[in-house]
Amino acid sequence: MNPSRLLSQIVVKIARTPFPKFIQCFINKTYVKFYKIDMEEFLPKDPCEYKTLNELFIRKKEDIEVYDEDDIIVSPSDSKIIADGEIENGKVYQIKGKQYNLKELIPYETNLDGGYFVNLYLSPSDYHRFHTPIDMEIVKASFIPGTLKPVKPSVLEKELVFPKNKRVVLRCRDSKNRYFYFVAVGAMIVGKIVMNFDERLSKDYEEITTFEFENPVKLKKGDELGRFEFGSSILLFFGAEHFKFLNQKEFVEVGDILGEIY
Repeated sequence: MNPSRLLSQIVVKIARTPFPKFIQCFINKTYVKFYKIDMEEFLPKDPCEYKTLNELFIRKKEDIEVYDEDDIIVSPSDSKIIADGEIENGKVYQIKGKQYNLKELIPYETNLDGGYFVNLYLSPSDYHRFHTPIDMEIVKASFIPGTLKPVKPSVLEKELVFPKNKRVVLRCRDSKNRYFYFVAVGAMIVGKIVMNFDERLSKDYEEITTFEFENPVKLKKGDELGRFEFGSSILLFFGAEHFKFLNQKEFVEVGDILGEIY
């Protein structure tokens, strides 16, 4: 077994274990204090009410405001935008200075040359659930096995990680009948990438496993799409002349404006 995957399984096992309440309360409070998490945003607000550390990882926000104009793409998560730009000659950046071929990340033809990409980094302190960025249909989903290397920016500056890590690739269709791609990338300690619409994608497969939906999965903007069980990354890819990037902030909250389709 891959060493990073084994370590991940061990840590996830610990995170899912309910310890005696006073010990669990101490663990949870320590985690909240260390990562400076404002629990006023979540339900329940008291860290001691979470029975395991994993429950705290995947805590739910009390309220999510989503910019509801039809053609606006919103951030699917609370994230730091670590890179964005045009897709040129089939190549994109994971962070400034580290370029890779999109075919290494998505193992089939995407026809995205001349389009746009946005990379979102979720730190261990962030909200771990992610949401639908626009009204859309999911027509295809692929689980791609891989390593579980850290995805924090300091690591991404040194080595290519996104094309090597475990990930789930969603082929989506927007309201204008154009395709875009939502890629959830696993990271160190992430034992699972959960997609709410299909539990099969939560399993660890030894080879690339793809599910095509004859009846596309229809989701509304802001719907909870899934979750990570620790920090990770979300990558968005749009076709040529499909998307205009509008964001002016380094850190975005779920529901904030990223751009618009046109």
